[in-house]
Amino acid sequence: MIRVHVFVEGQTEETLVRELLYEYFQEKDIYLNPILVRTSATGKGGVVSYAKIKPQLDRKCREDKTAFVTTMFDLYALPNDFPGSDSLPKTSDPFQKAKYLEQEMGKDIGHTNFIPNLLVHEFEALLYSQPQVFATWFNASVVSILQTDSNQFPSPEHINDNPLTAPSKRIIRCCQEYDKPLHGSLLAIEIGLDTILQQCQHFNQWLLRLENILPYDKQSV
Repeated sequence: MIRVHVFVEGQTEETLVRELLYEYFQEKDIYLNPILVRTSATGKGGVVSYAKIKPQLDRKCREDKTAFVTTMFDLYALPNDFPGSDSLPKTSDPFQKAKYLEQEMGKDIGHTNFIPNLLVHEFEALLYSQPQVFATWFNASVVSILQTDSNQFPSPEHINDNPLTAPSKRIIRCCQEYDKPLHGSLLAIEIGLDTILQQCQHFNQWLLRLENILPYDKQSV
């Protein structure tokens, strides 16, 4: 069995790995182990400083070269010390931006068993794959507003990284009752992985990379 340690920002993402991705990959003989990043000696969650995250990734990569390490961090609001943030090419393509920053993070970590990944632009973008599920928890007007937002963009992952119009900001603005730890993973599970993969190109490509990992004993040295 291939083992993959998935570093995540918060409890919602941790639940997403356990409840939505775990079984999908287990059927492919791949074991996912979510790990909540540490922000201090006692605190967990959030990528507030890359300098605090890098040692955790480096340590896990070194612990067992037969296992793999990947990330599920938001592209939105990355810290200023994130690799490549000071040399990011000017582009309106969110996928190019994410790919560049992932490559820079990969080079900075420097381990062959590390697979960098960023969510474009954040976890809540996945929920725009099917806004209708919000009707389960919230007023129908919320669905209408989110659907209108969604129709303005080519895909959920194109909903931007502006502090006022990022996916989470849009959701909270029309649905103040939205509580990410409470509702986030439940909504994603209700949407279902198949729908999310159809709507979210970058997220889909990340899962394909994990699916195509070669076992350690079959990799070329």
